Amino acid sequence: MAQEFDGLVAVVTGGASGIGAAIVERLASGGADVAILDINIDSVPAGTFAQRVDIADTESVNAGVAAVAAHFGRIDIVVNNAGVGAQGTIETNDDAEWLRVLNINVVGLVRVSRAALPWLRKSPAAAIVNTASIAVTAGLPDRALYGASKGAVYSLTLQMAADHLREGIRVNCVNPGTADTPWVQRLLDSAADPAAERAALEKRQPHGRLVQPEEVAEAVAYLASPRAGSTTGTALAIDGGMDGLRLRPLA
Repeated sequence: MAQEFDGLVAVVTGGASGIGAAIVERLASGGADVAILDINIDSVPAGTFAQRVDIADTESVNAGVAAVAAHFGRIDIVVNNAGVGAQGTIETNDDAEWLRVLNINVVGLVRVSRAALPWLRKSPAAAIVNTASIAVTAGLPDRALYGASKGAVYSLTLQMAADHLREGIRVNCVNPGTADTPWVQRLLDSAADPAAERAALEKRQPHGRLVQPEEVAEAVAYLASPRAGSTTGTALAIDGGMDGLRLRPLA
């Protein structure tokens, strides 16, 4: 039986760890040839096609995407997963930090997608999936810069979907809740009481736990799949109900 991604080539940014690594594994298990673009590829399993790419740098992105196209001869799917976190209110981060995070989380997505567009236009099953966040739809304490960057990712998803629909390119995004990733673990490790902080993050999500990277990967796979041919301009929440549910506290 044919798999959903047979014959397709996927590019995953930030694919060396966390949610990105889960996405790589899921797409590969569905038959895709997967290329990882990441700033740190030391942990990538042997035999995986990976390029060391800094999405904050246009030349680095162009070279990485060109290497993927040269190796596989095509690009059908782009998953813009790479990004950085940020903590603080609008007062906490200076101009340099605002520009750094927006350059990576927003313009980085643009760089990768722009470089891949000539190849996506040739694909019979072209799809772009962007990683946004629950911070797109929910106000979270100390996440002003991060939330602004991910809000821009959501808006870009809609604009790109409109611009490229008639070229046969679908564009969607996922909005994960707080996930069990290395970045979140670093935040927990820096807390005064890591166990209490983890419990608070788990309680914040209605299903009472952190989102697993594999759950986000399943959502990305759905949006990237040719079987979702009528799905574009969509944001899919993977947040345990945080965006839409208002449950009464347990007694």
